[in-house]
Amino acid sequence: MLRALLISLSGNRRLRTFAENSPIGQRVSRRFVAGTTVEDALNATRAVNQRGMSVSVDNLGENVTNAEEAHQSAGLYHQLLDEITARGLNANISLKLTHMGLDVDPRVARELVWGLVQHAAQLNNFVRVDMEGSAYTQVTLDTVHELHRAYPGRVGAVIQAYMRRSQADVERLIAEGIRIRLCKGAYKEPPDLAFQKKSEVDANYVRLMEILLKSGIYHGIATHDERIIEQTKQFARAERISPEAFEFQMLYGIRRDLQEKILRQGWRMRVYIPFGTEWYPYLMRRLAERPANLFFILRNLFRG
Repeated sequence: MLRALLISLSGNRRLRTFAENSPIGQRVSRRFVAGTTVEDALNATRAVNQRGMSVSVDNLGENVTNAEEAHQSAGLYHQLLDEITARGLNANISLKLTHMGLDVDPRVARELVWGLVQHAAQLNNFVRVDMEGSAYTQVTLDTVHELHRAYPGRVGAVIQAYMRRSQADVERLIAEGIRIRLCKGAYKEPPDLAFQKKSEVDANYVRLMEILLKSGIYHGIATHDERIIEQTKQFARAERISPEAFEFQMLYGIRRDLQEKILRQGWRMRVYIPFGTEWYPYLMRRLAERPANLFFILRNLFRG
């Protein structure tokens, strides 16, 4: 019930406008979004690196309405790639196809994303193409497959465990040696496309996690669910999979204590750092992925 409500609220434009402009909304964004500028993101990245963790940087935004916005977004990512290299940071970038103009002109989006992956390859870096709603699943995967064939090892995909098709998608990606970030998923999808019960989503997540860890490819297990994190560790130990063979991934500003605990135990951790003004849809969908995070945020919000 709470998950469905959060997904619904993520698309509410009136609430979004209020949240992004209200004092309490801005306070939330300061805690869970690195800031509004590239420099803010880079400073946050350095701080996380100093804690011994790697980073994936995301310029928040999606479904741009014109080509100019798409080119501006791509320009920020090019700047990020150059600055990450210049400053010696341990970080890569994450982007959405609709932020690159997929809804406006697929040719523009293709050109921009190819340019970014080519740039990343030149700098020995990596681009993660984020997954969006089911209307974009196939084009997103097709794009990743195509880019990987041109720039092997420089681009990765995101798989959402709540989608019924995900195991087949995972198997195709693994067959080509493509790196995957596994998350639960947080878009509103019908029952014929996505599991609706938390127990079903969790079970599929664990099933996919086991496939990923046994693949021999470096993947990201993206979750704040402590039970699943423990299951992942136990599976890795039982299968004698090295802690260096994969990484856990968690969100900036959420469960820093757990991030550090995982790191102390010898596992790898990557922190997903978002920046920009369009934080509301991002935060609401992340809460929908794990509604327990809502209580964590509320508890921390009023601590002062």
